[in-house]
Amino acid sequence: MSAGLTIGQHHVPFPLIQGGMGVRISGYRLAGNVALNGGIGIVAAAGLGLGSDSYDGKNFFAADHQALVDELHKAYEIAPDGVIGVNCMVAVRNYDDAVRASCEGGAKVIISGAGLPMHLPGLTADYPEVALVPIVSSVKAAELIVRKWQKSYKRFPDAIVVEDPDTAGGHLGEKMEKIGSGEYDQYATVRGVKAYLQEKWDVNIPIIAAGGVWDREDLEYALEQGADGVQMGTRFVVTEECDAAAAFKQAYLDCNKEDIGLVMSPAGLPGRAIKQNIGKIRQHDVDIDLYCPSACLKKCAYQASRDRFCIMQALDRSQKGDTDTGLVFCGSNAWKADRIDTVKEVFAELFPPEQD
Repeated sequence: MSAGLTIGQHHVPFPLIQGGMGVRISGYRLAGNVALNGGIGIVAAAGLGLGSDSYDGKNFFAADHQALVDELHKAYEIAPDGVIGVNCMVAVRNYDDAVRASCEGGAKVIISGAGLPMHLPGLTADYPEVALVPIVSSVKAAELIVRKWQKSYKRFPDAIVVEDPDTAGGHLGEKMEKIGSGEYDQYATVRGVKAYLQEKWDVNIPIIAAGGVWDREDLEYALEQGADGVQMGTRFVVTEECDAAAAFKQAYLDCNKEDIGLVMSPAGLPGRAIKQNIGKIRQHDVDIDLYCPSACLKKCAYQASRDRFCIMQALDRSQKGDTDTGLVFCGSNAWKADRIDTVKEVFAELFPPEQD
């Protein structure tokens, strides 16, 4: 594991990407400290504007752009030489602008999911040093992206993240009825994507396993099964440096395995979260007669018909500490959390010094 991870022009000592967790769960403190400790730190672009000084309740997109640039600058103050990137969700209305703001702010890596990032290379054409990493859950999705990028941009992804919908947190790239059915084999998908790139294109790029990685044993298993690295989100929530409120972290410490389940997001995607308070999330928006405040998603059941709840506001509330009426996204292993560590301590457990 000492070989580290190289994605595009960027190398880190350890084969670990910190997952992007939206609406300021993975902001500058977490991303900066992961990068400082030898991984790839990721700021999640979605919803940063809600917590910015420039947001006045009406200028969400402008505030979002400036907040992302500012967040990256603050992350680099923590890790000036680190590899810091951004997770940009295809499903948001300001996706193109978020990608451009990421480049403007100095992101070295852009990871993109919640939809297929078919035009990502075109958006970053002026920044060829920025590594581009799509998230997929199937070999077919990887094929579609690679063919499009080759045809239109003569570019391959610099890495591909294979996300396991049976274990990952947040929005998931699979139909609700298929999640947890036992059909999905993440590492068969990892090997399938590798084989497709090698056999069809004679290309070898890092394939990253995301979802369900909690400890060193999980990490070693992922590497043994053919992954070149892992993406970890949930484990980093219960760190001192995570940008979420203490109550959000406490929700992880308090939850049991059976408390974690699937919810249908107004974005039209299933998501994994602590599920007991879903009724309260909906009732909160009904009680205050909340209309769509920001039109943040390209497709949103709440904006269209006030179905379900406003997900951006629900995530904003939980990030600030209201876990009663806020949505707490998490991976399937959140119940394993029993303490708050530092990022440095997490890395020490995952990558202990090699003994002579």
